[in-house]
Amino acid sequence: SGKTYSLETGRFAKFASGAVMAKCEDTMLLVTVVASDKENPDIDYLPLQVEYREKTSAAGKFPGGFLKREGRPSDHEILCSRLIDRPIRPMIPKNWPYETQVLATVYSFDPKANPDTIAMIGASAALMISDIPFEGPVSEVTVGRINGEFILNPSFEQLKMSDLEITVAGNDTSIVMVEGECKEISEQEFLDALNFAHDKIKVLNDLQKQLVSQLEITKRQFPEFQIPEEMIELIKDTIYDKLISYVHTVTSKNQRKEKRKFLKDKALEKILEKYSCLEDFAGYNFERAVEEVFSKLEKAEMRSMILKENKRLDGRTLTDIRPISCEISILPRAHGSSLFTRGETQSLGIVTLGTQKDEEMVDGLLPVYTNKFYLHYNFPPFSTGEVKKLGLGRREIGHGHLAQRALKAMVPDSSEFPYTIRVISEILESNGSSSMATVCSGSLALFDAGVPMKKPVAGIAMGLIKEGDEIAILSDILGDEDFLGDMDFKVAGTADGITACQMDIKIDGLSFEIMAKALEQARQGRLYILNKMNEVIKEPKKEISPYAPRFTTIKIPTDMIGTLIGQGGETIREITTKSNVDINIENDGTVIIASTSEENAKSALRDIELLMRKPETGENYLGVVKEIREGLGAFVEFLPKKLGLLHISEIDYNRVQNVSDHLKVGDKVEVKLIEITNDGKYRLSLKALMDKPDWWEDRPQKEKSYNRDNIQRTKQKRNTKYNK
Repeated sequence: SGKTYSLETGRFAKFASGAVMAKCEDTMLLVTVVASDKENPDIDYLPLQVEYREKTSAAGKFPGGFLKREGRPSDHEILCSRLIDRPIRPMIPKNWPYETQVLATVYSFDPKANPDTIAMIGASAALMISDIPFEGPVSEVTVGRINGEFILNPSFEQLKMSDLEITVAGNDTSIVMVEGECKEISEQEFLDALNFAHDKIKVLNDLQKQLVSQLEITKRQFPEFQIPEEMIELIKDTIYDKLISYVHTVTSKNQRKEKRKFLKDKALEKILEKYSCLEDFAGYNFERAVEEVFSKLEKAEMRSMILKENKRLDGRTLTDIRPISCEISILPRAHGSSLFTRGETQSLGIVTLGTQKDEEMVDGLLPVYTNKFYLHYNFPPFSTGEVKKLGLGRREIGHGHLAQRALKAMVPDSSEFPYTIRVISEILESNGSSSMATVCSGSLALFDAGVPMKKPVAGIAMGLIKEGDEIAILSDILGDEDFLGDMDFKVAGTADGITACQMDIKIDGLSFEIMAKALEQARQGRLYILNKMNEVIKEPKKEISPYAPRFTTIKIPTDMIGTLIGQGGETIREITTKSNVDINIENDGTVIIASTSEENAKSALRDIELLMRKPETGENYLGVVKEIREGLGAFVEFLPKKLGLLHISEIDYNRVQNVSDHLKVGDKVEVKLIEITNDGKYRLSLKALMDKPDWWEDRPQKEKSYNRDNIQRTKQKRNTKYNK
């Protein structure tokens, strides 16, 4: 699409197992991969760590904050790390026993070339040229669409005009990962975007092959964990009949967990009895052997049951949705809340409405910007019945981002609803697709909070079992079905189209026909869930919570904005502190007062109106005495930040000897503005508001002489006095 990609190796980071400088336009990333020399044969997972980092110097910026150094990864960097990890992880052997780290670092940033997909291409190329076994190449692109035309890897400016943003990764034969957001596109439009992406992916895969062809690469051989055939047969003979019975019995998640433990313990006891005393098996990992054999048997039997009998672990058919329960207004003090339960998955949705000061500030390679809508997903360990250290992991950030994307398209514009909106999803139970439950609970809670959402949004997770030509597409998958299946496909949207999606495919050669069938089945499931949600609340509430802030708007002249703010923000800070409100001032003079109390809002509004009021001669004002000067009078603040002189002669008709006998600092007095002098000073009067005594006689005022000679003589006398 008019952009030049390049992959270079041999000049940078030569100690790494593989290092590639990936470049597109002026965006450059160094992607390195290193595998440890130390083997860890006892681990039962793939020890792969993927890190994506952005150096602010790449965009000619300093890091924000007190310490001018990059710190912990931002949410954006974590999400980009996931976009690299998810496509490459299935391409590395599961029994690879060496700690492996992929590190992508952005050193130069061009806004016309988004670095996240370039990083994934660089990671695949680095693995291809390393000694790590890798079934690549795999490449990644982002698809946008403007005026009905698909765009490859749109710039940040183009994405603002695009009605979809879908990131797609794939090899030469199939798609392996999809993630994105859309503005209610159809299932066919979604497939068209994937087709468009896959054609471009093949070109980028070829680029990696060209790099590999110039190098001599030897892949590392590693010892695989061996399980003797006799041991496998012994485990089978011990547990197989009972395993079949438990798989075919409808059970809950906890029941399956208990049964698994019972069967594995029984198998372990049997093989320890036979092999632990043998010298050839000294130090052998018997627990791992039992786990691997048991998992393979269980997976095979579960898949067979689904394909042959169309029956699932909890007794459902392929298209059945688990029982759904929806509740709203669960939390009396929250601005909006809901409880969405689907089978053994439960999400508590909470909405908080805030003001401009609550906006989320994002500081990265792009200029600083703010978000008025954001969603946070929490996954406490009790939701799976486990004991773990509390903390925020990449999974929480990824799931929350997906749900946020699903709801964002339906959130009203700030001109219609000027609140900052925060949605929180607390997962209370988890057995399959808590991210899609978050979409549902979030939509319900937003309706409950009175946010004028355009439409309700629901989400569903789909699964796939494929053995040869036999295919089973599963609606609303369980956690175990995700583990044993070949695809995890999450689709969220309204009744009219898709708003967000996430797909991870674990097998090669998945056709677009199968994807189309899965999308249609997902649409039917989504409509069913939306109907269940609409039974509880069909449209947003007309009123927001009494505990949410209310907005009062006033327009002031633009040349008075500085007056309202005051020197160093003193005036506006004084008003907000006194009235306990938040005030936001727009460039056009619009002033928005946010407060949970109508009385406080009125108080702030009154202060602002007084501040904007222009002094007029002959008007009466209620002022406060700020300073007493004996022999001269008192200075009175008759309007906010406006002081006038109440001369001693204007305090009373009777002669005033001591000002302090009549006034004290802090006294509230009603005064009349009798003159605004040429130099902008204000003369006030108390006696002008009093009844004249019978003995009072008005004296004609002397005309002031402005003769130039008189003024000059006065100046000379004053200078002489000062010199003395």
